[in-house]
Amino acid sequence: MLPARRGDSPSLADVLTSAFSAMRAEPNPLALPPVRSAAVLLIDGLGMSALQRRAGHGRRLLAAIPAQGGIIESGFPTTTASALASLTTGLAAGEHGLVGYSAIDADGDRVVNQLTGWDDRMRPREWQPHPTVFERAAAAGVDAVVVGAERYRDTGFTEAVLRGARFEAQRSIGDRIARGLELLRGSEPRLVYIYVPELDMAGHADGVESPHWTERLEELDASLAALERGVPADAGVLLTADHGMLDVAAHRRLVLDADDPLWSGIRHVAGEPRCLHLGLEDAREAKAVRDRWLAAEGGRSWVVTRDEAIAAGWFGPVSDAARSRLGDVIVAARAQVAYYDGRTATDRALAMVGQHGSFSPDELRVPLARWGAFAR
Repeated sequence: MLPARRGDSPSLADVLTSAFSAMRAEPNPLALPPVRSAAVLLIDGLGMSALQRRAGHGRRLLAAIPAQGGIIESGFPTTTASALASLTTGLAAGEHGLVGYSAIDADGDRVVNQLTGWDDRMRPREWQPHPTVFERAAAAGVDAVVVGAERYRDTGFTEAVLRGARFEAQRSIGDRIARGLELLRGSEPRLVYIYVPELDMAGHADGVESPHWTERLEELDASLAALERGVPADAGVLLTADHGMLDVAAHRRLVLDADDPLWSGIRHVAGEPRCLHLGLEDAREAKAVRDRWLAAEGGRSWVVTRDEAIAAGWFGPVSDAARSRLGDVIVAARAQVAYYDGRTATDRALAMVGQHGSFSPDELRVPLARWGAFAR
């Protein structure tokens, strides 16, 4: 059986939209109470499973996660480009169009990186045309602020998913959280977004079971002390993540050589190692390519045609633009494996320990912690 999206419970796409709705005293999927100001703290790569396994290193964070409604799903695919676009637009990947780490640009006959590959043929406001929550907030007279690292200030991805907010740079996790708290203490209504990439970076480099990842979790947890004592009474703070992560051992990072029959008829390989999008030379061969991959990898992965993935609701409602960016065949890892194209794989990519992109609970389940008015 194919995995299916859960449409009956809140997801990452509901978090920022609910926070803004709470500022407008409107009903919202998270049932948040009315507030003057709100903040969402996004921890890249913080899966609920990994957090629970490191419970002693994240005590403040775990204490802020309610027994009911404290775990949500990030959405599919479980990757930063798709997830953050869902967070900031309130839309599924098939609607906002950022359908993976990389995607097929059919008009350009190429694969584009949706985090770093923006250029004159891939303009942020055209590729992701939907209004962000920050644009909606600014139009309503709310001061929308993003607090992140300086390197993200002027990127194409920032324009695609964070436009409408003014950007403030802070160096460390603690500095970003402290600045977010200062912004909430102002007298005017503010919607604040704080981005923390350090855990994701540690997980990719050394794994979520590594001391390095645990140290970053401890740094985050120590920084959360400021929220325990400092959120104004008329403000609320939410903490969540874009995806979780699992460690893939070196011998399970599967490199398919250039002469592997699985590549026959495939023109483009997009997505990521745990969720391949295969663009074909001839789309009419999709079922044949699916069957060939199923015969070889069906014991470790779900292998579907684009139409089957859409019918199963993997990407939510799918626009024409998003449809053209999906692979004709999609390979989503079910086991703890990752796939690499031996023709293009780099040593850096093959050294990646922590990975994500598919449907496992380690990748899908993320925390939803609450402070201030949102915790009452």
